[in-house]
Amino acid sequence: MEFFKIQRDIPFMRRALIFNVISFATFALAVFFLFSRGLHLSVEFTGGTLMEVNYTQAADVGKIRDTVAGLGLTDVQVQNFGTSRDVMIRLPAQKGVSTAQQGETVLAALKAVNSDVTLRRTEFVGPQVGKELAEDGLKALAMVVLGIMIYLAFRFEWKYAVAAIIANLHDVVIILGFFAFFQWEFSLAVLAAVLAVLGYSVNESVVIFDRIRENFRRYRKMNTEQIIDNAITSTISRTIITHGSTQIMVLSMLLFGGPTLFYFALALTIGILFGIYSSVFVAAAIAMWLGIKREDLVKGPAKKDEDPNDPNAGATV
Repeated sequence: MEFFKIQRDIPFMRRALIFNVISFATFALAVFFLFSRGLHLSVEFTGGTLMEVNYTQAADVGKIRDTVAGLGLTDVQVQNFGTSRDVMIRLPAQKGVSTAQQGETVLAALKAVNSDVTLRRTEFVGPQVGKELAEDGLKALAMVVLGIMIYLAFRFEWKYAVAAIIANLHDVVIILGFFAFFQWEFSLAVLAAVLAVLGYSVNESVVIFDRIRENFRRYRKMNTEQIIDNAITSTISRTIITHGSTQIMVLSMLLFGGPTLFYFALALTIGILFGIYSSVFVAAAIAMWLGIKREDLVKGPAKKDEDPNDPNAGATV
């Protein structure tokens, strides 16, 4: 399925150096903000108070969030769990205030608005738990990166694996850089979005690499730069369809999902946009600079009965 077909190949690789200089500058800024400002970690990582309350009727999560925020507490997470009557509240730790005192203060404020609320449980989530979550998240990220490299090395060739993983890590670091610069809250949901972006971004790279391999088999007269330009141009329609439909769904979460899904959807939005960019201008360009060639993917000499002047010589069906 194609929305349109471009008749002439767009010379993407002719401007590859310029775009990669921009990418490197953006990457360097992201790393700078990560080290200078750091991530604004949520209660799940830093520790705090966890409350579970129950209402006799469906709870108004927005009103609960406003009530708790009115107490001067920031970075509060309020969400339903189980049923619409059950609400989980995560509160940041306060100096000189115990978990019990914090829970009593919040419960009193909630009762002042709606007396039907009852407290199910209150517990303290220590920073040690948050440290374990952060370590587990880094391990998950490392496993995903390693798995992608092994997969691409077997499916294509090591040069493609290196190019794709550099492009994917480029996307991840830039997402983290945005969160560090704007001090957006970094939660487990955002970490899940980052891992999702890794898989999503590599899918676009695989599509382009597949077309590059196909073009190496079909077009014997083209050089590597022309092969890559043709591969990217011929997949543009597919890219618009897949990424456009995905972005519509993510934007619906961003605009209508409420505070609980906002940063998750925001991380996905940044990841999708930079994933398209990196697959075209970073992954493909790095693969070209690493010296990919027809012999890396297509083994064996051309058949004797093929016309050497036929641009489609070697095509397979």
